[in-house]
Amino acid sequence: MLSFRSVSHDYGESASVINVSFDVGAGEVVTLLGPSGCGKTTLLRLAAGFEALSSGEIISEHRILSGAGVLVPPEDRKMGLVFQSYALFPHLTVNENVLFGLSHLGGAAEERAADMLAEFDVLALAQKYPHELSGGQQQRVALARALAPSPKLVLLDEPYSGLDTRLRERVRDRMLHILRETGTSALMVTHDAEEAMFMSDRIIVLDNGIILQQGRPIDLYCRPQNAFVTEFFGEVNHVPAHGLKGRVSTLFGEFDSPEMTEGCAALMVIRHEGLRISATDSGVPATVVESHLLGRATLIHLAVPSDDGELHLHARIPGLNSFAPGSAVHLEMDREQAFFFAR
Repeated sequence: MLSFRSVSHDYGESASVINVSFDVGAGEVVTLLGPSGCGKTTLLRLAAGFEALSSGEIISEHRILSGAGVLVPPEDRKMGLVFQSYALFPHLTVNENVLFGLSHLGGAAEERAADMLAEFDVLALAQKYPHELSGGQQQRVALARALAPSPKLVLLDEPYSGLDTRLRERVRDRMLHILRETGTSALMVTHDAEEAMFMSDRIIVLDNGIILQQGRPIDLYCRPQNAFVTEFFGEVNHVPAHGLKGRVSTLFGEFDSPEMTEGCAALMVIRHEGLRISATDSGVPATVVESHLLGRATLIHLAVPSDDGELHLHARIPGLNSFAPGSAVHLEMDREQAFFFAR
């Protein structure tokens, strides 16, 4: 449905996207994930035709949309667009906003508009104007308007940012169902890793305009290629380590790590949920500093003596915490939640 081929873009002398290549397949949801300023929104604007690329090509169904001497205007790209600012027409009602792109349906347009508004639970607002709606309501109207013309591809810029937590979960679940049901492809921008994992067939992690890693959610979560990617998929602890030949030495013991060389500086990155706390004498000794109940889990702050000085680590355990501040405990690690990188 959409291909980026060696795409670069700059704002003056500042490069925003550097040699980026990826595809969005038919019926596939692909998410651009990264911090602010990493280039993800620029890539979406390039796909929409709002920016001209510096080099490379953007192709849709064998048609060059952007390239050397080519820039197909946004209105001729036949893509649905949902902006972070909603971009609803202020002088049109909700119903008229959705009808705007449905003139080709003739008499069936009203029914189609009503169906899409009902899908996002905003049909009762059909005769209201955008300024009469909350931000969350405007966001749902924008989603309905983007999908109403049945585009083959929809571009989504932080599509759920204006919704509270519960509504966000409900709307993105509904959105994913509609995309699957209609076979619509989507290219989405977000900085929320959980949202990306929920919505995506593939995730592309960016930093400073460069792709660091791309793949299925399970690949990025279970097989991150660097510390940056690891950190983007959950809170982590950094534990100093030392490289051996094909192995790495940590305060939790030695582990296989084929990339390590003898004597190199290394880092163990372990997720909070990868630390297990025990009141027995098995494992690495630690002292509980404090704990915070977070609802379904408790976050425990720990002080751990080591050769590199006292380490402050965090462990996330399910349910209530039974360890009082000052308690002596021992830590064990879940090897599947720990990753090693040379520094």
